[in-house]
Amino acid sequence: MTETNPFPPDFPAVDPAIDPGGMILAAYRMVDMGIDEARAIYLDWAFRLGPRVSTGTAIRRLLALYAPQTGPEHPMTHVLREGLKRTQQPVPRVWEG
Repeated sequence: MTETNPFPPDFPAVDPAIDPGGMILAAYRMVDMGIDEARAIYLDWAFRLGPRVSTGTAIRRLLALYAPQTGPEHPMTHVLREGLKRTQQPVPRVWEG
């Protein structure tokens, strides 16, 4: 079975601030990736994301760039959407009493 690369040769370069080392792009290019692999890559990506970069903004930009190329069924798209939902949840405050 031959897989075609969904990313054309003139695909725009990715801002390293939102995709350090091109990790998410590489994940989208993986053939037969599973959900567990996508989650592991997401976790590694999140740890490498700079402290001044909004996780939610980065995820939205990555989804806008990559998801149209591969479709909504790609495991990385699913994991990024899960991550986006979590960034929109309020962070519990620690009681300091």
